[in-house]
Amino acid sequence: MTGAVVLDFYGTLVRMVEPLPPDHRAVFARRGLEAQGELWGDQWSVGPAEGEEHLAHSADETAYVTWERDRLRRRARGCGVPEGELDGLVAELDRAMKAVRLALYPDVRDVLARLRERGLLIGVCSNWFWNLEDCLAEAGIGAAVDVVVGSARTGARKPHPLIYRTVAERCGLPADRVLFVGDMWVPDVLGPLAAGMRAVHLHRPDRAVRGAAPPLPEGVARITGLTGLIRLLDPGDAAGRGDCG
Repeated sequence: MTGAVVLDFYGTLVRMVEPLPPDHRAVFARRGLEAQGELWGDQWSVGPAEGEEHLAHSADETAYVTWERDRLRRRARGCGVPEGELDGLVAELDRAMKAVRLALYPDVRDVLARLRERGLLIGVCSNWFWNLEDCLAEAGIGAAVDVVVGSARTGARKPHPLIYRTVAERCGLPADRVLFVGDMWVPDVLGPLAAGMRAVHLHRPDRAVRGAAPPLPEGVARITGLTGLIRLLDPGDAAGRGDCG
């Protein structure tokens, strides 16, 4: 029987809304570094890789932010940014990348309330910055969540086994009593399954990540909105294979 429902954050509970974060090219251009900005590439690909462990850098917020900025500094140096420009540029890039405006999906509040009515523990597990708890509060659902496990504080990113083990421990439950719900296939479905959890794949029509949904493994359900999760939690509590709206 399920004792906890653990949800991913971005793409599951919240989405990005305008105004969008500034493009990194504008940050470079303000400093007369247009050529270096063109070499930077994808501004969102500078974070830790999926499944990466970084325990040594997650001792506290200062250590983690220093590590984040060191990665930016190495990349900027590799793009030819002069040493005298690095500190200011890195600080501005770091702020710009985190200037994300988020809004709840319309189905979130009702579903969280209905999960609570069923007596289920509610968790959030996300590959996110250090401020995951603050972001939940700003979105207006901080009080609705019992357990928050973010990669920054845990020291590993999904689908590393450590983050799922931490979730189960924080919930005080064996892994097979935790139901994980999220929109990303490997971090939110295959990772939890490998950790002994059950999983539900959220495949919203307006999802952030495009592409066809992979075939469902045995025992995994797919929903197109969080309301479908309530339909899966029948009295027998069997989230079986199949698609549910």
